[in-house]
Amino acid sequence: MTLLRRQFLRLGAAAAALPVVSRIASAQSYPARPVRLIVGFAPGGGNDIVARLIAQWFTERLGQSFVVENRPGGGSNIGTEAVVNAPPDGYTLLLASAANAINASMFDKLNFNFIQDIGAVGGLISVPSVILLHPSVQVRTVPEFIAYAKQNAGKLSMASGGTATTTHLAGELLKMMAGIDMTHIPYRGTGPAIADLLGGQVQVMFGSAPSSVQYIRTGQLRAVGVTSSKRLEALPDVQTVGETVPGYEASQWYGIGVPKGTPAPIVNLLNKEINAFLADPKMKAKLIDLGGTELPGSAADFTKMIADETEKWSKVVKFANVKP
Repeated sequence: MTLLRRQFLRLGAAAAALPVVSRIASAQSYPARPVRLIVGFAPGGGNDIVARLIAQWFTERLGQSFVVENRPGGGSNIGTEAVVNAPPDGYTLLLASAANAINASMFDKLNFNFIQDIGAVGGLISVPSVILLHPSVQVRTVPEFIAYAKQNAGKLSMASGGTATTTHLAGELLKMMAGIDMTHIPYRGTGPAIADLLGGQVQVMFGSAPSSVQYIRTGQLRAVGVTSSKRLEALPDVQTVGETVPGYEASQWYGIGVPKGTPAPIVNLLNKEINAFLADPKMKAKLIDLGGTELPGSAADFTKMIADETEKWSKVVKFANVKP
């Protein structure tokens, strides 16, 4: 009887160890088949462009196809949920972005908890905004702009690419930190917002750096500040907002996430390739063209960044009473 019991216990322990052994073996041979990279937005935007750059890099370096799959809807929530519910085997990745950090506090009832259900792999790039003014607003620096906004409280119209986008919340963060008041005018995308800013229907916009530079260089719009912590190579003479408002920083950012529980060897391999991608001179040049600053570092570094960004935007969402 005792012998049978020992045999039973040994068999039970072996059976329990099988999933672990299987995951280790799978990680060692990764990737053995095509990998999906889920993007929670439609093709053509910054999310999609960055996803295709890193997917091409993974494909060339790891010997399997990394295929970008666009799952737009819910401000990226639909695509994120698809990754949360995928097996944690490294074959479904997420193009994580600032939208995930914003949505965590803006939506009351999500079917997932982004920080708890998505594992961070590594950051890719951070893309700041530029405070753009119609030439009719006669200010040229951040201090002058803040003083002008205070003198004209509520009279400045601030365009954005939509409610709760980074182009919206970057403005709300400045309102909160500098004590100014502007009237938010949301548009269905940055294109229509820029068009009305050019036409003078609105006076202010926190536009993404890549889409703003051409209008600044031609004099159609005036740049008074950038929202990154450092000045941009493309606009070296434009000061950061943080030089006047200490601690201010607001950027769109992108990185790679996986379902929580994905084996560490897979996460480490992908992180290693992300850092190689960011160090490659050709890739760095492409990121600069996008107005981006690379975000090298470990999975732990990206985890901390996501937590910090989630906390920051939760304060802004509450301050501005932003609703989806």
